[in-house]
Amino acid sequence: MEKKVILIVEDDPTVGESLGLLLKKKGHDILLASNGKEALQLLRHKVVDLVITDVVMPKMDGIELLEAVKGLRPETEVIVISAQGTIEKAVQAMKWGAFDFIEKPINPRIISLLVERALEKQTLILQNQNLRSRLEDKYHFKNIIGRSKKMVKIFELIRHIAPYDSSVLIIGESGTGKELIANAIHYKSPRASMSFIKVSCASLSEGIIESELFGHEKGAFTGAIASRKGRFELAHQGTLFLDEVGDIPPATQIKLLRVLQEGEFERVGGNKTIKVNIRIIAASNRDLQEEVKKGAFREDLYYRLNVVNIKLPALKERRDDIPFLVHFFIERYNEKYRMKVRGISQKAMNFLTDYEWTGNVRELENTIESILVINSPGVIDIQHLPQEIRDMKEKPEVIPIKIGTSLEEVEKEMLIQTLKATNGNKRKAARLLGINVRTIHRKIEEIQELASTS
Repeated sequence: MEKKVILIVEDDPTVGESLGLLLKKKGHDILLASNGKEALQLLRHKVVDLVITDVVMPKMDGIELLEAVKGLRPETEVIVISAQGTIEKAVQAMKWGAFDFIEKPINPRIISLLVERALEKQTLILQNQNLRSRLEDKYHFKNIIGRSKKMVKIFELIRHIAPYDSSVLIIGESGTGKELIANAIHYKSPRASMSFIKVSCASLSEGIIESELFGHEKGAFTGAIASRKGRFELAHQGTLFLDEVGDIPPATQIKLLRVLQEGEFERVGGNKTIKVNIRIIAASNRDLQEEVKKGAFREDLYYRLNVVNIKLPALKERRDDIPFLVHFFIERYNEKYRMKVRGISQKAMNFLTDYEWTGNVRELENTIESILVINSPGVIDIQHLPQEIRDMKEKPEVIPIKIGTSLEEVEKEMLIQTLKATNGNKRKAARLLGINVRTIHRKIEEIQELASTS
């Protein structure tokens, strides 16, 4: 069995050395420190599995050390030693993530038992993390599929930034997988064994968002019949994912900024300051820099969130990934619905690869599920595809233009043929031509006016 490293932090050298001797006989490697600051220096340079710390010490007490340990390496367990009169602090330490506490004088049998239990828990956490790592390969990152250059770069970035606590801002259109990226960052980080809490900011009204984020005290407002923890408290020691962060009202943005800066807040209707240790990952389908320019989003909050920026490409920007996604979704729904769809024809795959997918990966997944549920095909072929996908492909893709045709006539013909190809769907035509719908309407009116005067 691999030796575990235990750091004993005790300002009384007699207590520290005797405890170290006891645990060394149990087969563990022992490090000693006389105060929190000294312990922190050791922790920055050595991998420690368990910290046993006194509460009352000079320079940095045990509670401050506990916070620092969990910030550096959340999977490291901490046992707190408390003298008579410091029990209240020991209980406080439990709230901050300590494994347990023991009173002085130390009972050798009890401390030995606590140490073994703490190390068992820590071993399980590390085994789970290792298992997750083994299940991932270069191109299959959790449920994020991609072999395109853009996605591989994003996977590399996730691996690089995951171990750090820096805030991350994910920008991407709806359906591109922002929450999956946030999940991947969390589960590749040292906080993986702790909570991953999601808040959909767009779904919360201005009246309740603060209660959801920060919690509330009993009687804080009508209907507050009991005190309630908010998402920040629930995410303590873990990760908080703020989806559609651009929808947070200005008044709440100020309070969010304070949590990012100070790591503290008060519940709605309360005056007790609550401290939290969390990592923030935010996401938006809007350009927050533009929102800052408009005055709709605080500039200082934007820079606090945007320490690391991940821009997710739309599906049409990574068409090489569509075949891999299609096969992945076929496998997923084969398993879910106990089907035996063997795959997809090349012709049908060409249709899917060429389609615009304005709803991105989410739309593609829904399409594959729909095809399987409605048709239960042995192999997906063109006739199983939704009508709008077949319509886009079946229309002529080339518009012949004679040399010498005026630009005005070229523009007119381009508009007419594109509208025919989209069955008169102006939104699709506008998207294909790279113009807005208002321009389509204006051009149609101009063509009709010319036709009526000629």
